Amino acid sequence: MNGLWGGFPAETSYRAQLFRGFALLCLTVHSVSGCARADAAERLPEAVTPEIKRRIERGMSYLLRTQNRDGSWYNMGGWGSYPTAMTALAGTALLMKGSTATRGPEARAIRKATNFLVRAARPNGLLSTQGEGSSMHGHGFAMLFLAQVYGMEEDAATGRRIHDVLTRAVRLTERSQSRAGGWLYSPDQDGDEGSVTVTQIQGLRACRDAGIQVNPNTVKKAVRYIERSANPDGGIRYRMSGGGGSRPPISAAAVATLYNAGRYDSPLALKCLAFCDRSIPLHGGSGGGWGHFYYTHLYFAQAKYVRGGREWTRYYRAISGRLASSQSSDGSWMGDHVGTSYGTALAVIILSLPYQLVPIYQR
Repeated sequence: MNGLWGGFPAETSYRAQLFRGFALLCLTVHSVSGCARADAAERLPEAVTPEIKRRIERGMSYLLRTQNRDGSWYNMGGWGSYPTAMTALAGTALLMKGSTATRGPEARAIRKATNFLVRAARPNGLLSTQGEGSSMHGHGFAMLFLAQVYGMEEDAATGRRIHDVLTRAVRLTERSQSRAGGWLYSPDQDGDEGSVTVTQIQGLRACRDAGIQVNPNTVKKAVRYIERSANPDGGIRYRMSGGGGSRPPISAAAVATLYNAGRYDSPLALKCLAFCDRSIPLHGGSGGGWGHFYYTHLYFAQAKYVRGGREWTRYYRAISGRLASSQSSDGSWMGDHVGTSYGTALAVIILSLPYQLVPIYQR
């Protein structure tokens, strides 16, 4: 459990096979009879109540209503549009209850989102629309989403196109890694900071799980970057070389990505998680005072879910109550003042983790 992604070659990895198994599960879920579907609907995952299920469905309905004709989402807020990141996050949210690009009630929207991101791929491998700021954030989220879709893709020709896009995207991430082991906002900067770095680690893990070749040295350097960004209190600072205090949002993201890298029993992960438990509020506050509540809990929820047991149950009960109280009447969430596409996507992902139907978020 301590290795970096195990010892399987990418094209024959157990996780790549697991993708196919979950694809079959999703197809089964969406092809059974109406009676069986009704029975399945009543067997909710542990800790998911009928009320939480309704809130998830209302959030998904909001995303379906607000998707643009070209398949994209914008953030519906005031901090710029960021269509690559918003589309990848919203698309991932729609995958969370078992729909794929060909089956399920969200299939058409997932296919449109996939096509938008495939069209956005540039010749150098960057997944980003022209003129989009902080392109590496969107690039990482898009790798994650497209890798999930690719792992469940039924059409061979479409699968080849996504495989090509993801292969070039991985090479772009590998080339743009800084000498210190992290990434910054655009691929031509030899710099790094924590929030971009964690998106690349998760994106690379998702691609590798789906059978895309990833250089293990890139991952080792990235994990080392996270480890060298740790402060004595167990938290993670904004940038490895910049000093400064520990930031709860990046610390939560660091725990989740250390788990993604296979460091489940890492002493740093345990110490960092303890810092997060002390520093991240569930009721009130905004993510440890840094103004990123939804971002923080996107990753903190993943870490808690991997831990499981009573720790997860207590956390899920608290975060679902907080999100229930902040959902708008139209089904949306305004996330971190970024916008409703962003907030709704992150809230749906958090609440849907117990369904275990997206491989990157499984235990």
